[in-house]
Amino acid sequence: MQATQLLQSLPIKRIIGTLPDNIKDIAIDSRNVQDKTIFICIKGYTVDAHDYAQQAVDSGATIVIVDHELQLTGDVAQVIVEDTSRALGLLSAKFFDYPSKDLTMFGVTGTNGKTSVSTMIQNILQGLGVRSALSGTIGFNLNGIMYDSTNTTSDALTTQQMIFRAKAEGCRGMVMEVSSHGLVLGRLAGVDFDVAIFTNLTHDHLDFHGTMENYGNAKGMLFSQLGQDLEKDKHAVLNADDEWSAKYAGLTPYPIWTYALHNEEATFQGKNIRYHDELTEFDMVTPEGTKHVKLQLLGEFNVYNALAATAALYCRGYSLEDIIGQLEFMAPIKGRMQKIETGKLPISIFVDYAHTPDAIEQAIRAAKPYAARKIIFVIGTGGDRDKSKRPTMAEKASVADYVILTTDDPRYEDYDSIVNDLEKGMTHKNYTCIGDRADAVRHAVDIAEEGDLILFAGKGHEDYQIIENTKYPHSDAEIALIAAKEKFEL
Repeated sequence: MQATQLLQSLPIKRIIGTLPDNIKDIAIDSRNVQDKTIFICIKGYTVDAHDYAQQAVDSGATIVIVDHELQLTGDVAQVIVEDTSRALGLLSAKFFDYPSKDLTMFGVTGTNGKTSVSTMIQNILQGLGVRSALSGTIGFNLNGIMYDSTNTTSDALTTQQMIFRAKAEGCRGMVMEVSSHGLVLGRLAGVDFDVAIFTNLTHDHLDFHGTMENYGNAKGMLFSQLGQDLEKDKHAVLNADDEWSAKYAGLTPYPIWTYALHNEEATFQGKNIRYHDELTEFDMVTPEGTKHVKLQLLGEFNVYNALAATAALYCRGYSLEDIIGQLEFMAPIKGRMQKIETGKLPISIFVDYAHTPDAIEQAIRAAKPYAARKIIFVIGTGGDRDKSKRPTMAEKASVADYVILTTDDPRYEDYDSIVNDLEKGMTHKNYTCIGDRADAVRHAVDIAEEGDLILFAGKGHEDYQIIENTKYPHSDAEIALIAAKEKFEL
């Protein structure tokens, strides 16, 4: 691609040196640079790519995008911009010829429920024969094939590469989990969303955003970035039971579709929820009347998720009969209130991704109908992350009969520091603190009696623990099953 054509997408402050005629590639890692590459210097949490610009030039970079002038040697042009992260998104979109414009793009944001809603939307599309892709916490799902990813919202270059790949594979739709970090850091710059979906906003990520107001405003960027072109068929889907929805509705000129369990004015409503051993039933109030729905998914929050997915697809012209028909076939989502197959074991085991106060409360509430005796709840929280939510997490966990406080990706933080913060929120004495998560899992099984339900929260689908900066294999479900079979001699 011509360098001047590519750079037209950027608000440039200054250019130092002479631009090359053509660019063959874009890179943000100096180790991936080859001849005629444009290298974008991104400041990360621990690494500043400006420090590796010379290495990139030595490897063949002919343009570097920087936020200040660097002392570089070699045949290279420096393009100075205000925000290199946003520049990455704009350049990547331009380089891949704005692939999102050729797909129906669904963006799902919120504290809890992003993975479930995104998975529901993609599964329904796939079930209806619509080739689709999904990018989020669990990974990159391309037409049913899963690839690993490192963040809920990938960096802007990877994002555009995924969308381009989805388009090349014949996908007509793509669903993306949209994190507040991703919005603030410009990872979604250049992505043209058609439907923006909001799940809920509760306490999380204040180590990054500082205040709930900042956190909420960050989520709102998804709606303001829908644009103003009313000739486009765009929509916003909002949770009418969450007060932030009213603010988000004012950020976009496009049609608003709402869903709720308690707001009688919502477009889609969930009523008369009934819980059974393997499914959840409810009545869905819709623009076409009330429909009966059966889900192979557990918990009130999955009713919310099903309503959000239904609204998101309905507003794009899919029929209610088709949507609901696919919802009823949907298998449980990995790591989201997932009931683990225990065979003849006399206890029940569930795993969930809950790692915020609200999600913990919802998870325990969802588990209660399935506990013959007591609920043993194992909860940990990540090290070197938002410490302000820890006491509230434990306070919500106190609803369980017995609580085990532990860690979840401790990183560089001491075990005791994490569990001591959690312990401050406990409201009863029926708990213990065990810093090592594997030991905590085994202890939960050790104290479990016939009819008890153990709920492991925080890790969900993840099969690792991050200690310092290394991932070690870890599965709550696998450890629990091994311990339970030994205990009950099965």
